[in-house]
Parts: sequence; structure tokens; C-alpha cells
Amino acid sequence: MKRLIAAFAVTVLIWAQPAAAQSILRDAETESLFAEMSAPMIKAAGLSPRDVKIVLINDDSINAFVAGGQIVYVHSGLLQAADNVNEVQGVVAHELGHIADGHVILGEQAMKPAMKMQLLSMVLGLATVALGGGAAGMGVMAAGQQAAMSNVLAFSRNQESAADAAGARYLTTAGVTGKGMLSFFKKLQNQQYRYGYTNIDPFAQTHPLSSVRIQSLTADLQASPAWNKPIDAKLQERFLRVKAKLFGYVSPPETTLSKYPESDQSVYAHYARAYAYHKAAYPDKAEAEAAALIAKDPKDPYFEEIQGQILLESGKPLEALAPLRAATIGSGQNALIATTFGHALIATEDKRNLPEAVKVLKVAVQRDEDNPFAWVQLGTAYEQMGDEPRAALATAERASMMGDTRTAIQSARYAMANLTPNTSEWIRAQDIAMTSTDAAASSKKKRR
Repeated sequence: MKRLIAAFAVTVLIWAQPAAAQSILRDAETESLFAEMSAPMIKAAGLSPRDVKIVLINDDSINAFVAGGQIVYVHSGLLQAADNVNEVQGVVAHELGHIADGHVILGEQAMKPAMKMQLLSMVLGLATVALGGGAAGMGVMAAGQQAAMSNVLAFSRNQESAADAAGARYLTTAGVTGKGMLSFFKKLQNQQYRYGYTNIDPFAQTHPLSSVRIQSLTADLQASPAWNKPIDAKLQERFLRVKAKLFGYVSPPETTLSKYPESDQSVYAHYARAYAYHKAAYPDKAEAEAAALIAKDPKDPYFEEIQGQILLESGKPLEALAPLRAATIGSGQNALIATTFGHALIATEDKRNLPEAVKVLKVAVQRDEDNPFAWVQLGTAYEQMGDEPRAALATAERASMMGDTRTAIQSARYAMANLTPNTSEWIRAQDIAMTSTDAAASSKKKRR
């Protein structure tokens, strides 16, 4: 996962490194599912679906958290542990409680006397070790530190309880059953039993015990008019697809092929095996799995996407154009799919395809502000067309996004010197040059 585009048949990008430096996975189908399944709860929380993001982390632990801003981070391990989309909705509802109530900001202020914990999570933190390292966990602290830590832990438990209650309200308001929230808490309770956390001190935890959380929420969730409402069948189907493709992507090929043998001809199995064979360098078998998906639904943009990307990454960019063009159109110009299509157009090494690549990639960067690879591809297309000023501007955009102030300044200044003054592109280059210069100066002061 060290390249901006992973060499597997999924539109996956690394665009940030949150707390604990896990890799962020980006996939068009997964992000579409996250957006649709969470939108009712986001609105119920008084937030805007346009501003809140649900982001997937490549981490096999069962966790979800917020770390400031309006972003919910969900671990890949949590998706694998969930039995249905409603359990994930329950987790997201809890995290929205942290966001809507401003818990991260309040938490940082309250914990200044002791230490800062920058994560507010669904399941993280069974002991004080999570806050203060081994010494704190073993109780090797002075009396003043112990008192401060007790206040921190109590504050954290209160926030988690408040987020639970808020999440339950959002589910009720959104007309989504809370059965998934309770069943997921029961999973966490089983985890505690599994790892021997049966006699732990409830006052030495960052979170209320799962049994307490279940007891506190059950009555309210069962009283909701939505309690007996069935899980949305279409969302559940999409969840199972995403779960299978994620398993194929993150698991060793032999593990995937064991779980999804050739005898399994379901959509989920074809998805998972396509990734497994592609990772294991069996392009013919990977293409066959993609073709099987297309046979099930020739107009599904995500099936077309996987077929196109397998072809592209198998050294067949010309053959990849048709399915990727169809996927881009069928998905409503999804930015991630469009970026892959633009990449394929450039990879054909046919200059006649460059104008279309520029058109497609310009739409991608306008629709997705967290897509550095799209800027790389756009810059490459401009460069191959001989448009050095716009290639430099694309490089400046990517460098600014990635915090590379030196490259951003140099590229933006070159673009300014060669673009027509006072045009929108010239003004954008000027903005990047100014903000990057300020950022570099601020960073230099901090190092002194």
C-alpha cells in the first residue's frame, strides 16, 4: 500500500494518514454505500451529508473512531465482523454523536491537565494503557497524576455514553432499526469475554462496559417505531458485495480462495476471487471472474470498473477503455472511476486519447478534493500534450494537497510565469504559491 494507486483490481487510493498511521482505502462502491446508508442518520444529527465523510481504514481490528472534523473512520476489520449493514449503521450513528456534540474539542480541553487522547471511538480503549502507556496502565503514577487520569477516564466514559444515547436517537429519527447497534455491542461483549476482560475495573476504562451499554440502550431502542422495521434489502445486498470485495483485497489469496471456492458462483465469490487471482498474478483467471460478474449484470458500473481495471493493470489499457468508459458514465462520473479511466487513456500511449483524458480528469479533480492521483494523471496528460504551464499547475495542486510546500511553491510560480495573467488558472496558481509560502514559513518557525 505504498503507491498512490494499488496494483489490484479496485480503485483504492491512499490519501491521508490519520492517528496511528493506518492506510486509508478508497473504493467507489464502498464510498457510495457508506454515503447512502449513513445519510438519514447524518440528517437526524443536524449535520449535512455533503460535509460528513465515512472513511475506510485498512486495519483488521474491530473499531471505528472520530479524530476531529466531520470524518468517521471505520476499520476494515469492523466491516468483516459485522453481519449486516444495520450493525455498521449503529456504529456510524454512535460516531455521529461524537461529531454532533463536539466531543473531540471538549475532550481535548478537559484532558489538558493530564494528557490528550485524540481518538473517540466505538470500541477502543479497554484500559488506562490506551491513554498513558504501560506505566499508567500499571498504576505507576503520582497521586496527582492518578487523580487527573481518573477525571480523564470519567470524562471519556461520559462522552461515550452520550454518544450511545445520541446514536440511538438518530437511528429512531431516521427510521432505522436499532437492532444492529445492540447486536454489535453484544459482539464487543463477546470480545471482552474472549480476551478475559470479565473482572476489569469499570472505573479504569475509557468506555462503559458493553454489558452496561446494552442495558442502557435496550429499552429506548426497543421502544422506537423502527425497532421491527426490516433491514433495507438493497443496502444489505450492497454491503455483502462490499464485504466480499474487501475480503478479497485485504486477505492473502489462498485465504480468499479457501473461503470462496470455485464451486461458489455467487456475486460475492466472483468479486473476492477476482481480487485474489489478480493479486496472485493469474490475469486470465481474474479476467474470467470479472467476466462472470459482467454476465450477471452487464450494466453494473462497479462490475465494469473491476473488469477495466484488471485489464489495465494486466497491461491491456486499450481493452480497458470500453468497460472503464461505460463505468464512468454509468456511475454518474464517479471521480475515482473517472480517474482510472483517465489513467487508462494515458496508458494507451496514443496522443489522440489525451484530450479525452484531460476532460475526464478535470471532472474528477473538481468532484473529489482528496484525490492526489487524479492530479498526477492530469499533469501527465498536460505534459504529454506539451502544455507545461498547466502540467506545473497540476503538480502544484497535488503537492499542496500532500503538504509538499517546496514543490508547490516552485510549480505554482512556474505556472504563474507562463499562464495568462488574471485568468482563473493563473489566480489559482497564485493562491497556491501564497498559501504554500505561508505554510512553509509557519513550519520553519515551529522548528526553531
